[in-house]
Parts: sequence; structure tokens; C-alpha cells
Amino acid sequence: MPNQRKVHKNAIPRLGGVCFMPSMIATGIIALLVYDGITGDQHVTLSLWSCLFFISLLLIYAVGIIDDLIGLDATTKFFVQIVAATLMPLSGLYINNLYGFLGFHEIPAYVGMPLTVFIIVFIDNAINLIDGIDGLAGGLALLGLSGFLACFISEEIWTYAILIAGLMGVLVAFLYFNMQGDPKKGRKIFMGDSGSLTLGFILGFLFIKLAMYKPDIIPYDSHRLLLSFTFLVVPVLDVVRVVCTRILHRRPLFDADKNHIHHKLLRCGMNQHLTLACILTLAVSFTIINLLLANVFGWGLTFIVLADGLLYIALNYLLNVYIRRQHKETFV
Repeated sequence: MPNQRKVHKNAIPRLGGVCFMPSMIATGIIALLVYDGITGDQHVTLSLWSCLFFISLLLIYAVGIIDDLIGLDATTKFFVQIVAATLMPLSGLYINNLYGFLGFHEIPAYVGMPLTVFIIVFIDNAINLIDGIDGLAGGLALLGLSGFLACFISEEIWTYAILIAGLMGVLVAFLYFNMQGDPKKGRKIFMGDSGSLTLGFILGFLFIKLAMYKPDIIPYDSHRLLLSFTFLVVPVLDVVRVVCTRILHRRPLFDADKNHIHHKLLRCGMNQHLTLACILTLAVSFTIINLLLANVFGWGLTFIVLADGLLYIALNYLLNVYIRRQHKETFV
């Protein structure tokens, strides 16, 4: 239902995300079976972390559906996110190398495991929190999934590549009804927490999967952690800025507000579609900048992350200045 925090004007169902996980799994299984049947190769293999990933994803998916139907408090959702994320390092999937970030390279398991839980929960909440206007969470997720898809294809990790492609397919279908659907005809839908939490958890898992150093499988590549960060740079930087702002103003971390970048662009006078276009362009721009800084200018991960943060802070400062100036002119 519409309220003072929401930008839509009509009652709109929010169970679009219910189809994300089933569609991804069903299309993935069909595609893998067809591929194996044609080539005769057995590519359908399940590792321990794959099994625990699906169990964790089912937990997140169930919590999202329950929250969309009857509502859950933030503490309960946060607790389930931690439990689900904890299964990943227990299966052997965790950050074990920082590739020179802040001067650190290989890190022990007792550091990498809790760091992995933090990163997954952080990304899960980042996608959930930025889901504020039509197409934003889905559009950013689609960009991130495209990057992960390219990386896994280049490494010939076909199982995850096919699952990512299946998720991208259902996202494209969802985005059509989310952005172009007519609410007066009952053809518009939101993804809800069942969608945003599911997307966020999958992206967090892919972040760890790509960034983990596996010397017996893939050669050392200092860009792995940079790519994982770059594919999710806008939601990550936005939630860091919002959380820091809440801490500075001594507001509860889990309280909802209208301080995200899409709220600021809307206050500048943009409509939802223009705001979406600006944020997606910003995400693509960060990707291009980071790749240029790393591959052409030879910058390290620490300086690239610092540069991204400063650039994002500067952008938000300029938006704040413009909004204040516009507000003063309105009352003059």
C-alpha cells in the first residue's frame, strides 16, 4: 500500500520475487541436462558449497516470502541472514585472499570466515535497501550478474554461468512488468523482499565465489576481488554512506529513511525512469573507471576503492547542494 515513504500511488502486489529462485533452478537444470545430452559430457556436479548454498538460499527465500505476506521485524531477518551466510564458510567457501587490499594478501580462516559472513549479509541488505524505485534493484542486479556471467564463462565454470543466465532471464521478464506494467489494469508488480533478499544473497555468494583464491584450480589473479567489488559498487557504496550518516546522526541503523541516492535524484526533480537511467549509467561508469585504473594506470585495489568512495561522496555532496539551493528558491 502507498505511504509517505513510497513513491507509487496505487496498491501494487509485491510478490514478483517469488518466481526468481524457482525459475533460476528450473531453467538451470533443464539447460544443463540438455547440454549434457547433446555433448555427452557430465557437467552436472554438486559440491558441498553448492548444496549448502541452495539450503541457505531457501532460508532467505522463505524469510522474504513470509515478510512480504505477514511482515517480519528487521532483527529476525538479520538473524536468518547471518545463519544462512554462515553455512558458506562452513562448506569451505570463504574469502582467503585480499589481493593487496590495505596491504593484506593471504588471510587465515579465522579472519576470512567471519569476513565472508559479513560481506554476504552486507550485500544482501544493500540490494534490499536500494530497492526503492521501479527497476533499480533489478537493473543493478542485472548489471552485476552480467559481469559475473562473463567472468565464469571465461573460466569455463558452466554450472554457475547457466544458473546466472537463468536468473538474468527471469529478471528481464520481471523488469518489463515492474517498469512498464499498468497498475490500473493490475499488470504491475514489485519484487518485494522475496526478490531483493534472494537477489542480494545470490550476488553475495557470487562475490565470494569469484573472489576466493583457488591455487589448485585457477591461477592467481589480483583483479578477482576488484571485479567482485566493481560489479556491485553502487549498492555497496550507497549503503555504506547511508549507514555512516545514520551513525553520525545517532539514528537506529535499521530505521527506514529517504536518504538513498535515488531519493536525492527524485528530490532534484527527476522522474523514476530518469533516476533509474542515471544510477545505471553511474554503475557502468564506475565499472569502466575501475577497469581503466587497474589495467591502464596500474592502480592497486586500495586506491581504487578509496577513489570510488571519494567520487561517490562528492556526487552526493553536489546533489545535497543542488537540493538545498532548489529548496531555498522554492520558498523565495
